[in-house]
Amino acid sequence: MADKILCRQLAEAVGAVESLLIQKIFGALVKDDEAKVLLAAAPPATVEELGQKTGLPPETIRAMMEPLFKKGLIFKTKKGEQMKYYRVKSIPQMHDATAVTIGLSREVLDLWKEYMETEWREYGQKIMDFLPGSVVRVIPVNETIEPESRILAYDDVVTIIENAETLSLVKCSCRVIDGACGKPLEVCIQVDRAAEYSLERGTGRALSKGEAIEIVKMSEKEGLVHVVDNHQVVGHVICNCCKDCCLNWTITAGPKKWVAPSRFEAVVDPDLCTGCETCLERCFFDAIAVKNDLASVDPGKCMGCGVCAVSCPTEALRLKEVRAADFVPV
Repeated sequence: MADKILCRQLAEAVGAVESLLIQKIFGALVKDDEAKVLLAAAPPATVEELGQKTGLPPETIRAMMEPLFKKGLIFKTKKGEQMKYYRVKSIPQMHDATAVTIGLSREVLDLWKEYMETEWREYGQKIMDFLPGSVVRVIPVNETIEPESRILAYDDVVTIIENAETLSLVKCSCRVIDGACGKPLEVCIQVDRAAEYSLERGTGRALSKGEAIEIVKMSEKEGLVHVVDNHQVVGHVICNCCKDCCLNWTITAGPKKWVAPSRFEAVVDPDLCTGCETCLERCFFDAIAVKNDLASVDPGKCMGCGVCAVSCPTEALRLKEVRAADFVPV
């Protein structure tokens, strides 16, 4: 366990200097010399440069790199033949990387759970106040989109999968930490560089495009919402999020949300709707009401995921194109 002062410095480095829980998580994951190396690993540095900063022998530091990489605390970047290392940068990155570490103790997972329940909302809101737009966005279930709507490449989870060079399957970090919802764990599809990272760490397994599409279909049936990076080109991850455990839905108030809606909105065909209320159970966002045996959608709440339409027994719900994409500048 690392010294408390070093743990506080590490918490400060990820923007959570006052969080005793983040300090405890670092304390459970690293020893003193490892903490010193992490603090020195910003900006990215070679083993030799880290040795100069910390006073530790290069061979000692070199022996630390793989364990710290496996724990999700150190990342690698290579230019030419030179390998450089940099520490975890933020709470969301640390959360996702450390939670799926092979053999991680329940003690650390419980610390993460407590942090997500008590401190994440405030930290996440600070991020949203700083950023120009949403961090991630919803991808709709395409089979529920009206035929006349435009389905663009960045709206189409199947196209994203087909265009990927490398795919891997990783457990959902949020449900590894909590999991009270009982939804499937292995549904997080990593794309390209993120997939290569998870395969190297051993936290993911290689996935064919056909297998990935089957994971997507299974997730839709389970009522999980597709969420990706809020960029026009998806090169990181396709999350399949539940309502109860996933951090994405915590920041939902104010002018900016953590998750941007898709370009679509659910609409009801009154001639087909029987008022069965199946859609009420599926909607994460309380966007649907049923009155006098007829469903209606609140456009101010609908995120355009299409999960409600997947289970509609009469196909009375469809997704209609209603808005332009609002990407975070990159």
